[in-house]
Amino acid sequence: MQQPVQQSLTLASGLTLAYLNLAPASSPLGSVLFLHGSGPGASGWSNFKFNAQAFVDAGYRVVIPDLPGYGDSDKPTDVDYTLDYFVTAVEGLLVHLKQSNLVVIGNSLGGAIAQGLALAHPERVAQLILMAPGGIEEREVYFNMTGIQEMVKFPMGSPEFTRPVLTELLKLLVADAKHVTPELVDERWDNLQKQNSQVLASMQIPNLTARLAELTMPILVFWGSEDQFCPASGGQKYIDHCNDAQLHLRTRCGHWVMVEYPDEFNSQSLAFIGRSSAR
Repeated sequence: MQQPVQQSLTLASGLTLAYLNLAPASSPLGSVLFLHGSGPGASGWSNFKFNAQAFVDAGYRVVIPDLPGYGDSDKPTDVDYTLDYFVTAVEGLLVHLKQSNLVVIGNSLGGAIAQGLALAHPERVAQLILMAPGGIEEREVYFNMTGIQEMVKFPMGSPEFTRPVLTELLKLLVADAKHVTPELVDERWDNLQKQNSQVLASMQIPNLTARLAELTMPILVFWGSEDQFCPASGGQKYIDHCNDAQLHLRTRCGHWVMVEYPDEFNSQSLAFIGRSSAR
C-alpha cells in the first residue's frame, strides 16, 4: 500500500512537521486525527496505513502527522521530548488546519499525547480512541516490559541496531509474526535511517492516571492481551476513573490492534464515533 503525498508545516518554533491530510469525496462528517506510537522506524503512515482509508470512505477527513523525532518530521537533538513538547507541536498543526472538536486516535505514545491534548485543549477533542495508550503507568513499569527493554537495548542509529534486530523487535509488537512482512521491515528500516536516539533518550511522559477523571469526552480503549510494551491491566484504569469509557480487550493480540485486526478496529471505531456523535 503506497503512502499518499505528504504535506509539511513549519511551526512558529521553527519545527517542521510532515503530515497527511486525506479528504473524503464529499463534505466531511468531521475530522479524525491519528497519532502514532514510538519506536525505531515509527511514522504515521506505518502505524495507520490499514485504517486511514476506511475512515475517509466513511466520510471523515483524516489527518496523520509524523510526530517530532519520527518519519519525515524534524528530529531536533537539542530538546527534551516531553509530553508538553509533543502536545504543543500537535496543537500547532491543529491551529494551522483550523481543526477543533476532533476524534483523536492514538496508539502507545500517541495515546499518551492524545490524552495530553484532551487535558490541555479539551475544545479540540470530542472523542478519544486509544490503543494500548502510554502515560498511565510509572516509567519503571514500562521499562520492566520485554518489548520496551528490547526497544532501548541499542540506540537508534548505532551500528548495533541492525536490520535483524529491528525485525525481532517488530515481532514483539504483534501476537502473530505473520504481520511482520518484508514490506513492513523495509518501511521501518528506511524510516530508521532518518532517526536519531534523542527522542527515546530524552522522552518524558508522566503517569496521567490521576487525571483520567478530567477526560469527560467519550473514550474507547483497545488493548491486546499479549501486549509486551504496555501492560493490558492498564485498560481497567479507564473503567475505574473515566465517566464515559468502553474497554475492548482482545485475545491473540499484541500492541498493534489496528494492524493485527484492522477490520475489527475500523468498524468498531466508526460505530463508536457514530453513536457518540448522535448523543
